[in-house]
Amino acid sequence: MSDTTTANPILRRLPLIVIVIVAVLGAWLLRDYLSFDALSQNREALLAFRDANYLLCVLGFIAAYAVIVAFSLPGATIATLTGGFLFGSFPAAFPVLPGAIFNVTGATIGAIALFLAARWGLGQSLAKKMDASDGVVKRIKDGIDDEGNQWSMLFLIRLVPAVPFFVANLVPALVGVPLYRFAVTTFFGIMPGAVVYTSVGAGLGEVFARGETPDLGIIFQPAILLPILGLSLLAALPLIINALRGKKGL
Repeated sequence: MSDTTTANPILRRLPLIVIVIVAVLGAWLLRDYLSFDALSQNREALLAFRDANYLLCVLGFIAAYAVIVAFSLPGATIATLTGGFLFGSFPAAFPVLPGAIFNVTGATIGAIALFLAARWGLGQSLAKKMDASDGVVKRIKDGIDDEGNQWSMLFLIRLVPAVPFFVANLVPALVGVPLYRFAVTTFFGIMPGAVVYTSVGAGLGEVFARGETPDLGIIFQPAILLPILGLSLLAALPLIINALRGKKGL
């Protein structure tokens, strides 16, 4: 039975087909529910549910975040803000930290689900097409293809804000990156950005009280962006050293 499943391209790609269908339907049906306005309107009910059912709220939030990422639904940023709003300063002794951990955990689980679906459903067929393509995706693939650079490249594509999260989930699946490397670099690589947006979410109570909207461009402010770029440079350092050694060898 497993051989038939492996040989049948429809069955092999079924998880990705489901993801695409759910993503399209979700973009149409959930756009009004996974929004800042929806969070603002339901904030009291969410806080009351959290206070009465903390553990259930945590587990439900992580599961919902994983589904959003796995099915590429709209609202990942809103989900991160919600994690900060609900858990960023609760309990007060650990401000930001609980919400950031819950955000990163949910995003990592969802990314792993998408990674496995892409590996199983597309595998070498799409990888060959990417080899023949040009652009940023091809350059990322070439960098990850070099096993000696995998850790550095995987961390780099997570830290650089210009690389879409969806791309950073799919490309490693197509070049044979081990699951544990993907999971570790995803969890720790998205943490800096998650901490920033969780901190924004933790302050949403005051934003709601003023009738304003949060500043989502905060990540591009120098005080935030420069440390993240510094981490990116640190992740890229082995790639730079290997490139320089290659030139000297020539």
